[in-house]
Amino acid sequence: MMGQRLLVVSQCFYPEPFRINDLCAEWVRRGYDVTVVTSIPNYPQGDYYEGYGLRKRRREKHAGIRILRLPVIPRKKNKICLLLNYISFLVSGLIWAHGTKRRFDRVFIFETSPMTQALVGTAAAKRMHIPCELYVQDLWPDNVEVVAGVKNPAILSVLDRMCDRIYRDSTRILVTSPSFAQTLAQRGVPKSKLLYWPQYAEDFYQPLDRDKIRRAAKTDPSAVTGLIPEDDSFTLIFTGNIGVAQGLEILPETARILKKQAKTCPVRFVIVGDGRARESFQKAIRKKGVSACFTLIPRQPAEIIPELFACCDAAFLSFMDNELFARTIPAKLQSYLACGMPVIASAAGETKRVITEADAGWCCPLGDARALAETIRTVAMKAGEDDHRELKQRGQNALKYSREHFNKQMLLAQLEKLWAERDS
Repeated sequence: MMGQRLLVVSQCFYPEPFRINDLCAEWVRRGYDVTVVTSIPNYPQGDYYEGYGLRKRRREKHAGIRILRLPVIPRKKNKICLLLNYISFLVSGLIWAHGTKRRFDRVFIFETSPMTQALVGTAAAKRMHIPCELYVQDLWPDNVEVVAGVKNPAILSVLDRMCDRIYRDSTRILVTSPSFAQTLAQRGVPKSKLLYWPQYAEDFYQPLDRDKIRRAAKTDPSAVTGLIPEDDSFTLIFTGNIGVAQGLEILPETARILKKQAKTCPVRFVIVGDGRARESFQKAIRKKGVSACFTLIPRQPAEIIPELFACCDAAFLSFMDNELFARTIPAKLQSYLACGMPVIASAAGETKRVITEADAGWCCPLGDARALAETIRTVAMKAGEDDHRELKQRGQNALKYSREHFNKQMLLAQLEKLWAERDS
């Protein structure tokens, strides 16, 4: 298997912060020849990254990976540009797939939204008569209907047929949660094609010593950890994309309830990231009069995130209230667990299952700010009474579960074994 030529299709790739970056670098370390077809980087801010453009750095090499960047229209901050971004990658990709003279042994499609990008990979696989793996991160057309708010039956019907075609043309479909596999089986995808293959956290996600990180911040004024105040507040951290799907609008109301109960805000919410909903999220914070409860930090390199975790008491995640997200295991959960972070979540379904199985935290019903406020208040009070003993135990449980269920080397070995068996 070593030396095999892998074509990876992913509309987002380095320097954009996605786990496929580490996956490709790991394949290179294992002896694979990896080429990634992607777009000019513009996620999540919507404009081309500095140093990139239609005539700049369209081909480059990173961590031993050959990268080909297709011309796309930047996603900007509106739905029209986002749609044009999706279409431009599809058109550019299909032209490349039907015209390239390069040959590969296998196609791997990293499918976050938009799923239209998968058509580039299946077209290349068909033309070259090679196996094609589809790694499903977002369920379509469900995601389009729920997150993008597309309700037109004609559009959804077209997307439905497109998805069926992609599933049919894929040799194997990897999914990030058992519920995804059930959903795809219900729409007629053969179970023999489906494999639950969860995401893992990169190696730099590991527990760090808080005192050591704090001391380093005091000697380095530029350290981002210095942005998190050292006070008596119980500190919850959220990292990642700030979009509609994340359901963060629950937090300003939760903070308002906590502030009303205690007269002052006993909890600090540290939000690290950017996204299309960041501006509306900030407006909601101001409207609720809880700005003092929040520390907002711009998007950081992923390697910095464990240092920020070390300065906080627990991690937070949430979703918008919809059945689609009950079937999802978000990538940030693996990062939280790998760093030994206890988790407080406004979540259901798969996320609740993982947190409960791991005994790694507490879950509240989706969208219930009052229940979330009560949970945070109870956990914070208990932490003050027992010197964070229970929080530390939940963090240890999180780390143990991560190593047993989301182990990087174990998962990569499993996939390589399947490739060898299928190709033999």
